[in-house]
Amino acid sequence: MRVLFTHSYFLRYDPKQWSIMQPYAPLGTIYAAAVLRKKGYEVDLHDVMFAEGPETLQPALEKFKPDILVIYDDGFNYLTKMCLTNMREAAFKMSAMAKEAGCIVIVSSSDSTDHFEKYLDNGANYIIIGEGEGTLSELADAIKEGTPVNDIHGLAMRQDGQTIKTPRRMVATDLDALPFPAWDLVDVARYRDAWMQSSGYFSINMGTTRGCPYKCNWCAKPIYGNRYNARSPENVVTELKQLQEAYHFTHIWFCDDIFGLKPGWVKRFAELVKQEGLHFRFKIQSRADLLLKDEQIKPLADAGCEVVWMGAESGSQKILDAMDKGTTIEQIAEATRLLKQYGIKPAFFLQFGYLGETIEDINKTMEMLQKLVPSDIGISVSYPLPGTRFYEKVQEQLQQKTNWTDSDELALMFTNTYSPEFYKKLHRYTHDFFRKIRAIEKIKKVLPSPLKLKMNDIMLAMKIPYYSMQAFVSKRQMDKAMQ
Repeated sequence: MRVLFTHSYFLRYDPKQWSIMQPYAPLGTIYAAAVLRKKGYEVDLHDVMFAEGPETLQPALEKFKPDILVIYDDGFNYLTKMCLTNMREAAFKMSAMAKEAGCIVIVSSSDSTDHFEKYLDNGANYIIIGEGEGTLSELADAIKEGTPVNDIHGLAMRQDGQTIKTPRRMVATDLDALPFPAWDLVDVARYRDAWMQSSGYFSINMGTTRGCPYKCNWCAKPIYGNRYNARSPENVVTELKQLQEAYHFTHIWFCDDIFGLKPGWVKRFAELVKQEGLHFRFKIQSRADLLLKDEQIKPLADAGCEVVWMGAESGSQKILDAMDKGTTIEQIAEATRLLKQYGIKPAFFLQFGYLGETIEDINKTMEMLQKLVPSDIGISVSYPLPGTRFYEKVQEQLQQKTNWTDSDELALMFTNTYSPEFYKKLHRYTHDFFRKIRAIEKIKKVLPSPLKLKMNDIMLAMKIPYYSMQAFVSKRQMDKAMQ
């Protein structure tokens, strides 16, 4: 049997990300393709990352003539996990095209797990609920052999006009048993060219874990739930060696929700990277409290860690507690200090608009930025996704709109202290404010040695009045929107 894999994240449909142009290959998709190929299936990939639209699937269907089309989204990518409506509509169109071509259509994604009825209404034969590889493997075998599928865990489907949902499948625990992702199916040169033109280096993505055991009440986990499983450091380093020899990357995004949670994992990983003579830079996602445990930061630096993204979320302890975040403002400050001490750049995810947030809480977030001065920030507003306690609190207010169109929409879809327009102005002000304090911080560092000033430093100093004026104007606009 021939199985064609694709996914529904069209970079062109996400204007902000298209302009940034730092694309990562669909890792979850090529993991699933590797699993079926190992079992003897003939597989191919139609990667839509750079595609104009879903209609580009048609030539792939005609050329490969698959028996099955699998729309398998990359569950490791937070952009995919946002369940954007642009991408959902594209998946519906591809489903219809594949059905017209006589294919059986299987879909696996966060969005289809949450909204399987919609996908079944739009041409899908089977929806994989939760982690996909095991279910997909059994389902493909059943389709090939013509045997019943009702006993396969982790499926939603229609039978005799009725929607059937089988019991949820337990997540895989032995991640080392999985084959390495099928990178040979990816046009790696296209990704490399995009990165070199936008950023001057080439970054690829890798997952070392699955899941997250923490219970932030706004964080949706439709694929892996609250379970946490890790590959061994040895398994990860073996793959890293193969990838570096094949594709000559210089940077890795370890796209785990939480990197290195298992005690001793990071230390062993750093030892193996040094032992194998590997040289690369990388970024990860972590938590402030985790970074302060198990002497994490020094081995991260030893292994080549360049940036750590922390879910700081807010400078108000009241808001962190309301989110069930499980971290403190003091932990964020100490983790930031230690990261800087070891030459790692701390970056903050910030979230505005959580229930009960006031201007006093927002001001505390600004104070935290000014005091800690991270290297970068990513801003969002609270986004209710099915399966979370936060969603349950605001569900009745979600009428016509329940998902964003693209990752930069940042629409507040429920009633809160301030208007949606206020949060759009706040987003702008926060970026302007951050650019100002970052510029001031950099100039402070070089002022003691004026003879060592570089042209970039001089240009940055000249921009400080501009950044200050921009921050002043956007603050006025934000204050006006609050009235």
